[in-house]
Amino acid sequence: MHSYWFWIGSFPVRSYSTVFALAFLLGLGITLYFAKTKGNEGDAEHWWSLAPFCLIGGILGARFWQVFFFDWSYYAAHPNQIIMVWHGGLSIQGGIVGALIAGIIYIWRKGLSFFHFVDIGTPGILIGQSIGRDADFMNGSAYGAPTHQNFGVLFPSDTLARQEYGNQPLWPSVIWEAQVDIVLVVLLFILLQRKKGWPRGFAFVYYLIAYNICRFFLEMLRGDSPRGVFGWDAAQWTSLASVLVGILLGIWIFVKQDRKTPLGI
Repeated sequence: MHSYWFWIGSFPVRSYSTVFALAFLLGLGITLYFAKTKGNEGDAEHWWSLAPFCLIGGILGARFWQVFFFDWSYYAAHPNQIIMVWHGGLSIQGGIVGALIAGIIYIWRKGLSFFHFVDIGTPGILIGQSIGRDADFMNGSAYGAPTHQNFGVLFPSDTLARQEYGNQPLWPSVIWEAQVDIVLVVLLFILLQRKKGWPRGFAFVYYLIAYNICRFFLEMLRGDSPRGVFGWDAAQWTSLASVLVGILLGIWIFVKQDRKTPLGI
């Protein structure tokens, strides 16, 4: 972990914010590549216009999810911390919801196809999420539960993980999640080789179901989130809801059999 790269006077240049920015830019770059090579004429220009709205919506949604769903007991006692996003505490799932809401508004106002655009954006989402998990790890703001074995990540003494669990190895849950995201991208590209192609919306439905199933089980290794009913945390409940939405959307797109996803080869 390395929370700060360096200081400019009294201003800290944080690893979390810089890696987060890198994740967004690389995810956008991949999206623009597919918009230009697989999309319709003008898609790339729309993505340039969409990007700032998705960024703002994503940050707002990520913080909203973190504050009100993940750790409300803490923020209710420390309301001055709610707006301090630079201290970490951004939920990937909330970020996706916020970015989707911003994107839906833009797409609706422009009269564009929702499934067309989210299919193009899916690989970038997964790549961005993977790199974003590196930001969490560098910040020490997301950590696993104790492994109770001679295996795991030993966090530095100035991190929340060390303060909570002491000198115990913890599960590398966010590292594994970052790796899972890369595997899911590769599997998506393999599936897209299908000669008959897939209906429009397939890539996004695949993301909703595959990522959130993986996230649900990886959350069992997390040690930084309050747990409620069934011993599940907020991310697991969000994952369950996302999988159900993905299944319903999957049924819809396969019944409707709209034209092929723009990512089809």
